[in-house]
Amino acid sequence: MNKDFQERIEEWKNFLFIYKFALDEINTKLTILNDEFQFVHQHNPIEHVKSRIKSPESIMSKLQRKGLEVTTENVEKYIKDIAGVRVTCSFTTDIYRIYDMIESQDDIEVLSVKDYVENPKPNGYKSLHLIIEIPVYLSKGPEFVKVEIQIRTIAMDFWASLEHKIYYKFEGEIPGNLSTELKEAADIVHYLDSKMIRIMEEVTEFKEHEKEAELREVGVEK
Repeated sequence: MNKDFQERIEEWKNFLFIYKFALDEINTKLTILNDEFQFVHQHNPIEHVKSRIKSPESIMSKLQRKGLEVTTENVEKYIKDIAGVRVTCSFTTDIYRIYDMIESQDDIEVLSVKDYVENPKPNGYKSLHLIIEIPVYLSKGPEFVKVEIQIRTIAMDFWASLEHKIYYKFEGEIPGNLSTELKEAADIVHYLDSKMIRIMEEVTEFKEHEKEAELREVGVEK
């Protein structure tokens, strides 16, 4: 690696530092919203949050594939997923709860939504993708930074992780029989997510009836 390239990488690392601050902001927000929801509703919609920033090499490569000059200006204009957050939850209903909580924040602007939960990709991939813009407050004033947020259930995340590994193992050309099996696995994931919601609804209904029975019993004693 020559000196000029090393210096360029360092320059880009400094440029990308603001995206780390953006991730810090969104991670803090998600933690607060999750804790508040747990306090009010006795249920935490968020199970796990994972964040990452694309490497300078990955960003440069993506610009080159798009036929664009490798500049920070083009990064800001054309690359929307430099900073990424993956949020996993237990139930599909939580996906939209989390989206509503994010969308209701005054200082967050949702720029785009791709709903692969309601409209899965042909291979079976399911997730809710958001591109949001969040302010990062620096000494010179606020900077507005784009962050990609993916929201999915634990089951969806397990499937996506496996599909990603297979995709790269076969360099993007997954054999037909494996594609079929992956799609079948995606259907099983959908069944599992639906089943878990029904179980939780039954548990909630049982607890409500139990509480009503206790209140009636207290009323009789009085």
